[in-house]
Amino acid sequence: MPSRAPRNKTLTLSEEERQNYSAALLSAQDILSPASLTDRVINADLFDVLDSLPENFVDLLILDPPYNLQKDFHGREFHRLSDDAYLDYLESWFPKLLKILKPRASVYLCGDWQCSVQEYQILRKYLHVQNRITWQREKGRGAKDNWKNSCEDIWFATKDKEYDFNLDAVKIKRRVIAPYRDNGLPKDWQETAQGNFRLTCPSNFWDDISVPFWSMPENTDHPTQKPEKLLAKLILASSKPGDFVFDPFLGSGTTAVVAKKLGRHFAGIEINPEYCCWALKRLENAEHTHAIQGYEDGVFWERNAHK
Repeated sequence: MPSRAPRNKTLTLSEEERQNYSAALLSAQDILSPASLTDRVINADLFDVLDSLPENFVDLLILDPPYNLQKDFHGREFHRLSDDAYLDYLESWFPKLLKILKPRASVYLCGDWQCSVQEYQILRKYLHVQNRITWQREKGRGAKDNWKNSCEDIWFATKDKEYDFNLDAVKIKRRVIAPYRDNGLPKDWQETAQGNFRLTCPSNFWDDISVPFWSMPENTDHPTQKPEKLLAKLILASSKPGDFVFDPFLGSGTTAVVAKKLGRHFAGIEINPEYCCWALKRLENAEHTHAIQGYEDGVFWERNAHK
């Protein structure tokens, strides 16, 4: 492990921690029930546990599978496929997951421009597609003969036509530049000692997300780690405290960590044992802090609006 700068907060594990966390993981050989899965991480290949998952226990399903890119996940490679082959890959596991959903459950499926079309096709075949979120990433290499790839998609779908969406939980607090008054009183905004602010409805384009980097305590060495703020928006919008959030491609544990911080139950599946241990350490750290960057006092603050 290379030495890190003093201000580098990227998560690391001691060998003792790695052994202790490994012993706390579930495996494909364990009996899986809603009770045994609650607030646990399973170290397994999704395909080895799909048939063993219980039915009708998940309120919110968050999916962040490998995108259709050539990617090395610390020795486990995903190889780029043709569009048709990637659709076949989605078809091989997605329909089998649907049995775990409760009525009115919501599903979010992450992707990029190269696999988003296939993801939409699989969702519309089995669920009710409600929207597509596009979020702007700060990272990304430049390109000499193309537009820089700096956005990703998240498809929003539901099991039923009727579903729950907690709008007030995900409103954005924005600074009012030109405050309008009606009879001398603020109209649709608040006057505070820190400035003038308005709570606004969130759109399906998010430009207020910071991808984890070395000075953020949520950062790990996972190559495609999702930000906690991103997951917080999904979890707050489409679940209630005490609901069950499930992530079968858990990675370094962001979905589980944010669910825990927001008072939801969770379970996740991850094939890489090192990533599972990172997730358990992050969950242990979440016992001591519920802070989520960009979310404070029950609202999401517009970037650079909160001092």
